[in-house]
Amino acid sequence: MTFTEDARRRQLVDVTIALVAEHGYGRCSLARIAEAAGVTKGAVLYHFRTKDAVVRAAYAHVLEALVAAVGDAVDAAAGPGEALRAYVTTMLGHLGANPEHARVLADSLDAAVVHDRDDRPARWRPVAALVEAAQANGECGPGDPRTLAVALGGAIDGLVAERLADPSFVPDPEVALRLVAPVG
Repeated sequence: MTFTEDARRRQLVDVTIALVAEHGYGRCSLARIAEAAGVTKGAVLYHFRTKDAVVRAAYAHVLEALVAAVGDAVDAAAGPGEALRAYVTTMLGHLGANPEHARVLADSLDAAVVHDRDDRPARWRPVAALVEAAQANGECGPGDPRTLAVALGGAIDGLVAERLADPSFVPDPEVALRLVAPVG
């Protein structure tokens, strides 16, 4: 792929992120993507065979950005408890600072354009590993790590959804972290 083709694909992904975030998957068409990018529908089809293909590319891009931000924060943490805290605060912080990313993630899953829900363990296993490490270090309350990871993920999802519905709402990560706090 040439530099120009790569730049065009990137532009189409960026435009798709903005359109899905603003209008939702159902109202984002190839024609709308082309118009917003200032190209023909044929140019979009040259790079992506279908609307779903460009939306999947947009989804992959926002997911990569989120995973990179969270991964960097977790890797930089001083210990297991801090890694768990970094996971929660970075998830909420990144999605709060990039609401268009949160909307693309949610809308793409709701529209069944991507099938990440089919691989639920890919989401809870890394968090369960953080929980286990924090438990072993006495920095996390007792309980089944999978259950705690799923509960924490649900709390994050709920807080992000509320932030999308009301942009003035700023979630407190400490509240979500209480789900895994040591007892006592």
